[in-house]
Amino acid sequence: MGKILRVDLANGKISEEFPDEETLKMYLGGAALSTWYLLKETKKGIDPLGPENKLIFMTGPLTGTPSPSTGRYSVVARSPLTGIWGQANSAGFWGRDLKRSGFDGVIFEGISSKPVYLVTEDGKAELREASHLWGKNTSETTKLIKEDLGDKFNVACIGIGGENLVKYAAIMNDCDEPNYGRAAGRCGLGAVMGSKKVKAIASKGNAKIEVANPEEYKTEAKQRYDWVNQSLLKMTLEVFGTATMVDLVNVKGGLPTRNWQTGVFPAADKINGTAINENILIGRKPCFACPIACGRIAEIKEGKYKSKGEGPEYESLGALGTMCDVDNLEAITLAHFLCNEYGLDVISAGNTIGFAMECFEKGILTKEDTDGLEFNFGDADLVVDLIPKIGNREGVGDLLAEGTRNMANKLGKDSIKFAMQVKGLELPAYDSRAAKITGLAYATANRGGCHITGYIEGPAFLAMPFMIVENAMVGDSLKENPEDTRVVKEFEDAFGIFDAIGGCKFMGMVLSSEDWASLIEKLLGYSFTATDFAITGERLYNLARVYNIREGITRADDTLPPRLLEEPLPEGPAKGHVVNLDPLLDAYYEYRGWDKETGKPTQEKLKDLGLDWVIQEIY
Repeated sequence: MGKILRVDLANGKISEEFPDEETLKMYLGGAALSTWYLLKETKKGIDPLGPENKLIFMTGPLTGTPSPSTGRYSVVARSPLTGIWGQANSAGFWGRDLKRSGFDGVIFEGISSKPVYLVTEDGKAELREASHLWGKNTSETTKLIKEDLGDKFNVACIGIGGENLVKYAAIMNDCDEPNYGRAAGRCGLGAVMGSKKVKAIASKGNAKIEVANPEEYKTEAKQRYDWVNQSLLKMTLEVFGTATMVDLVNVKGGLPTRNWQTGVFPAADKINGTAINENILIGRKPCFACPIACGRIAEIKEGKYKSKGEGPEYESLGALGTMCDVDNLEAITLAHFLCNEYGLDVISAGNTIGFAMECFEKGILTKEDTDGLEFNFGDADLVVDLIPKIGNREGVGDLLAEGTRNMANKLGKDSIKFAMQVKGLELPAYDSRAAKITGLAYATANRGGCHITGYIEGPAFLAMPFMIVENAMVGDSLKENPEDTRVVKEFEDAFGIFDAIGGCKFMGMVLSSEDWASLIEKLLGYSFTATDFAITGERLYNLARVYNIREGITRADDTLPPRLLEEPLPEGPAKGHVVNLDPLLDAYYEYRGWDKETGKPTQEKLKDLGLDWVIQEIY
């Protein structure tokens, strides 16, 4: 659309700006363009919840176009959970609707003196008073805004968790019914939104997305769509959703259980994709332009967990289930639904509860700390009951709302050794001791312990190639092979560009970089090759790394929790294994063109990527 909104919340002023063509060619949009703004416009060491932080929503050039699964948007800010580069990404339909309202993105700066929400419609924008929305959860907020503006508006908003500055609060969109919605979940950017007193963005419009070569683009987009429709990815995710991973990871001995004390969950068949289909599944929900529809609609029709909503996903089955040693599918599902309503990242929420359970098991947390509650592994009711406490920062929920690293720093007694986080971000449900190369991906991900930055879990746990990178197979998952680090680097670059263009990373399993480069070229009207695709992704990766280096990240921070480095898995196919990270890190830095001692991108590397302007930030 060529137009971005800037909202100065301190004085209520809204202005428009128009990025120049050269900048857009360098960064495209999404997370890449947002990071360019963040690095350029914020100073080192700012308070993530203070007025100096910027909260940037940005779509990509493909967002809202008919290419497969191109409905995504990114949010970027300094993270209150990690203190470094924070980025979250979501799908559904809101990204499309923001763009069709006439804007590629929104930059919020400052802090409002009272709750507000932003309305974008047909090229116009205004701030509206939102005191009546404050204190409401996500579905109620969405409902009330639609009653005010009309049902055709789509809403991205925070829940009570964001208002209360839970360090891992999410931004939710498409919450049209209770417990529904898609999440920009990671890094606590919902707390940044709450700190600025912004409750929501409501968007509607019919603006046309210009395509340089419309007929060629339409033909290629349909072809890509057909290829996905014929793929194994489609057949698997359509039937079982992301829950298909439960059995595939458990059989490798890498399904984190009891706060990662083991990688084998004996009751996996009670919470896997088959269990969902047979017991609670009532429908499937696609995101915009998605040929797959991996989203689940589930209903628990009776009993104390009675509810209906969107989910659960693999990560919620892991975080709220196996990590807490809970095998009650209905309880896990309700806990997931409640995370949607309160606006909480399920990965961080479940990890934090599992961490607290182990602290209780070891006597580090006592009943005096936990409001008289016994934090026992396997207590399904406890997991469900804690989500509202966290969202409201009520009682022990106030401690849990801080995340595992902050909790460990407060509790002491060596609890940091089993706080399962990297750079402050809680880990997803893949134990690196069962697939060593995933440990490198966690250690080097710019936002902290993240699985989708490089998506190496696919080749590592499934032993299947991903089309987005040639020769993307990795070797023996139980060996640290330095040659595999090339694949991690190339995956990070390739999947990073999906966050710039507005595409779903699942599409990288089926479609190649050539496929996507050609679509970008037909859309934007200038030459864009597979080489350009890779270089643009590498530029984004290094740009975010520079931000982190500026904020104090060094090689010492590119590490894993001591449990993964020092405690062998006690059972399963990976019994006896830990991760030996240093040889992988040395090889990875070599491939990256980063200094092996400091972890900084070299000046030569930054110049090669056209990032001369950031050298002064870290040298």
